[in-house]
Amino acid sequence: MALLTISGSPHVHGTQTTQKIMWSVVVAMLPAFLAAIYYFGIPALMVTLVSVASCMFFEWVIGKYLLHTENTVTDGSAVVTGMLLAFNLPSNVPLWMVIIGALVAMGVGKMTFGGLGKNPFNPALVGRVFMFLSFPTAVALSEWPLPKPLFGSCAVTDAVSGPTTLNLMSHGGDLPALSDLFLGATGGAFGEVSALAVIIGGIYMLYKKVITWHIPVAFLGTAFVFAGLLWLIDPSQYANPLYHLFAGGMMLGAVFMATDMVTSPVTHKGQLIFGAGCGLLTIVFRCFGPMPEGVSFAILIMNAVTPLINKFIKTDKFGYQKTR
Repeated sequence: MALLTISGSPHVHGTQTTQKIMWSVVVAMLPAFLAAIYYFGIPALMVTLVSVASCMFFEWVIGKYLLHTENTVTDGSAVVTGMLLAFNLPSNVPLWMVIIGALVAMGVGKMTFGGLGKNPFNPALVGRVFMFLSFPTAVALSEWPLPKPLFGSCAVTDAVSGPTTLNLMSHGGDLPALSDLFLGATGGAFGEVSALAVIIGGIYMLYKKVITWHIPVAFLGTAFVFAGLLWLIDPSQYANPLYHLFAGGMMLGAVFMATDMVTSPVTHKGQLIFGAGCGLLTIVFRCFGPMPEGVSFAILIMNAVTPLINKFIKTDKFGYQKTR
């Protein structure tokens, strides 16, 4: 007599695993990483390596000795967090600050809630905001390292540091060419300066079905429309909306951080609402707040709203039909 094995749903499994998804994200970040090395050299490499190694170490230590959970270091999530944290920092940030930021990202932003899949906020952004508030002289700089390409020439290589495009937009000044912003030949956090590299990574994740288009399009589209309205009202005070899209962390946030499947809504309709909220808040913070950047705070606020979005925007139930 044959024995029947009874188990709970789902009975049909996909090929995607947490490990495959995370390492696909790592591959998608390689264009931005290579662009960072090209423009900022060894310092950008060192910050990234220290950030990744610290995140992996702290996840292992906290999981093994404090939470007594299964080792999850090899699933790639700590590598993703470490790279994203590094991408949000200037290339000249002291390495000991990077280690502290990694500790906060993993210890407070992730492991405190039980590890991957349970954290309500993006861990890399938790670490980045902590560093922003704790070390404003080093992280919230008004003068950021300017790119110095390893090969060829760049229009801004005659100086070591200077204001970012967002600082110029906020306080006035001659803005760089949009082509420089698109390629990455401007000062700023080294992983977010090249919009082209981030877009290439986003296309790869769409191809691999790691993310969908809903959050990035809603994020960038809302930011463009709102910034465009302000620009039409007073072009002398508000910048061209294309500068908002390509400057600062807009692209990096929309493609890699807002799309974090743990901290964003599960439905497509909810993702559109989430992305629109991120875009709107980013422009509000940039144009009316005391700081030139607002992507990190916008995403964290919408992370907090995600449970409400999931509560009111639900998926259709299988086998259920509404009656009139």
